[in-house]
Amino acid sequence: MEARDATAGALVGSDGEEKSAKKDAAPKKETPETKSKMEKIFGFRKEDLTSWHSLVTLLNRPTDPASLGIFRCLFGLLMTIDITQERGLSHLDYKYLDGAPVCRFPLFNFLQPLPLDWMYLVYVVMFLGALGIMLGCFYRLSCLMFISTYWYIFFLDKTTWNNHSYLYGLIGFQLTLMDANRYWSIDGLRRPSIRNAHVPLWNYTLLRTQIFIVYFIAGIKKLDADWVEGYSMSYLAHHWLFDPFKVILPVEVVNLLVVHGGGLVLDLTAGYLLFFDATRPYGIFFVSYFHCMNSQLFSIGMFSYTMLATSPLFCYTDWPRRFFARFPAFLGAVLPFTSPVLQTSTSCVYSESQSTSTERRGAPPVTKPSKPRLKHKLAAIFTLLYITEQFFLPYSHFITQGYNNWTNGLYGYSWDMMVHSRSHQHVKITYKDGKTGDIGYLNPGVFTQSRRWKDHGDMLKQYSTCLHQFLPRYNITDPEIYFDIWVSINERFQQRIFDPRVNIVKADWSPFQPNPWLMPLLVDLSPWRTKFQEIEGSLDNQTEIVFIADFPGLHLENFVSEDLGNTSIQVLQGQVSVEVVEEKKNYTLQPGEQIKVPAGAYHKVYTVSEGPSCYMYIYVNTTEAALQENFTKLYELQERVRNGTETEPLPPELQPLVAADDEEVNATDPIVQLFLKRQRRMKEVKKRREAGTLERLERFAVKKYYTIRRGFLMTAIAMRNLLVGLPPLEQLTREVAFANMKGPQAEGTEDERLKDEVGHGEL
Repeated sequence: MEARDATAGALVGSDGEEKSAKKDAAPKKETPETKSKMEKIFGFRKEDLTSWHSLVTLLNRPTDPASLGIFRCLFGLLMTIDITQERGLSHLDYKYLDGAPVCRFPLFNFLQPLPLDWMYLVYVVMFLGALGIMLGCFYRLSCLMFISTYWYIFFLDKTTWNNHSYLYGLIGFQLTLMDANRYWSIDGLRRPSIRNAHVPLWNYTLLRTQIFIVYFIAGIKKLDADWVEGYSMSYLAHHWLFDPFKVILPVEVVNLLVVHGGGLVLDLTAGYLLFFDATRPYGIFFVSYFHCMNSQLFSIGMFSYTMLATSPLFCYTDWPRRFFARFPAFLGAVLPFTSPVLQTSTSCVYSESQSTSTERRGAPPVTKPSKPRLKHKLAAIFTLLYITEQFFLPYSHFITQGYNNWTNGLYGYSWDMMVHSRSHQHVKITYKDGKTGDIGYLNPGVFTQSRRWKDHGDMLKQYSTCLHQFLPRYNITDPEIYFDIWVSINERFQQRIFDPRVNIVKADWSPFQPNPWLMPLLVDLSPWRTKFQEIEGSLDNQTEIVFIADFPGLHLENFVSEDLGNTSIQVLQGQVSVEVVEEKKNYTLQPGEQIKVPAGAYHKVYTVSEGPSCYMYIYVNTTEAALQENFTKLYELQERVRNGTETEPLPPELQPLVAADDEEVNATDPIVQLFLKRQRRMKEVKKRREAGTLERLERFAVKKYYTIRRGFLMTAIAMRNLLVGLPPLEQLTREVAFANMKGPQAEGTEDERLKDEVGHGEL
């Protein structure tokens, strides 16, 4: 499947002793083998595709194992790191605490987590499997250990699904079937017969096609109108990584052309750029730049580094030999093989031309041309079926219709990465006692550790079933559960995603039937997004706005906080009736009309028009505005005192303003106390932003060290518990406290708090 392997594989073959003897007796000048243009570009001839026999021979063609071996090592290394982080080893006890009433969301309801200590054992098996893959030690067993536990963890919790976690499982499955331990592996030291031996071409074909699919299908998904028009990831343009572009382009153009246009073009072309020799250097440069940026833009664990590790798979398969041949000779004992002489393998099919080509290079005759056997044919069939299935799955949502919501399918295998962004404005869970009829409300997310259920009907069904089981413990008999969830997708109106009138406990749901209680996305209202930008641009910095769309016959019940003075509702489309509950009055509004709603009270907005209504809340957080005004006055006063222009003596409650920066003060006034706290945080933000590279690396390393340290210590405690039983409670408490110990810079995790305080998400 590529132009390089025919020549770069350092193939070894023979036509037999008789031919070799003739060659020794009568050496003659050989003319170089000529290749067709197709073979130079694609690595195979047109004749290789004309029959089943020739296709099997092509897919099982002997190929250099070097590039595959290096990828195996890198993938295993990245997975050992991933297990301690994104797979959750470092906080496993929080997720699977024994006895805790938690609603879970497995793919199959019969899947349940094991007791906590046994879950740690599952992770130990997965970790040892990843380590074995990296080292090439008991390779096939290590692969089975890794993928069996990995897919168990994956299927156990749909709320953690994403595209790259799915990709890790696929690559692990592929490696299980490949001969990736033929190069730079402990198995090669244990078994010299497999060391530096050929691998069949289909090993590379599978991995390269898989990565091509990841890029290309992601590009196809980005042809969605929301992405092309720049609504999917508009917030990214404000990130500091795009500052160089903003020097010459306005942020709106950066969003449309760089963030969305650049992402679309890169995904569509990356696979092709990496495939061909002429464009590969450019492809590697652009995808490397892309993944390095993603590692800073998103919290996606090892995904960026895994994709970086896949890029060399598209290079000549002998690139590691040429690369490591440049190192000093005394390092040869620890570095991979650099010799071009390879052993033959029964996994490959050797053709006449390959044996002859090998003899021209003067290699020793080691094998005769071979014919495809059953295992070679099965490998070819599997390769073709797997590739077909991977192209089909992202478009198989017409089968699993129950998992379709506003976006199609279970998020994770569609490669629609970053195409949809959501914001949730209002979530209400209502229960009704089936015996007494009493109505009450639940805190959104009660009994769960994830918020993902709000966007997926299948998870909502599981959540309601779980609540139905838990609530009787709190004297609520046979409860009915209703959800009112408002979501905006790609900067559209906030609207309901599920019908709030349906008792989800009793509602029908099937994986293969459309969800009957899913509300349609009001795509006809999408053109309003341009108007949103105009309206928001006309507001001052203290005024906030929320755009709402609702269906005929439904209403929104809302409570206006006392902090939100001057809150009004203005109708954009349709007709609504606003009921102020305390006043027991109703006001009908037409497009363009507005009404002020009282703070500290409930009101209801009914849609009374035949079609959907659209309206907006306009409000000012008067409490925050007053606080900001006080902060401004305190800052000006502090500056006047420090530069000596303030002539009036400060009252006692304002004396802390003149304290030295490093001096601890006890402010009695709550406004002054909050002002000083804010200043300290701002200084910490500035210090972190201005930190040097070494300081940043040290902070990063310390954080990762204590994260990994906790995972291993908690694992050791669990293994001890399984082997010898639980220790006394006091001892267990001390051991967990020791595992929870954090470094001196652990307080740096306050970055998350600083984001809210300062208003920047890229600290």
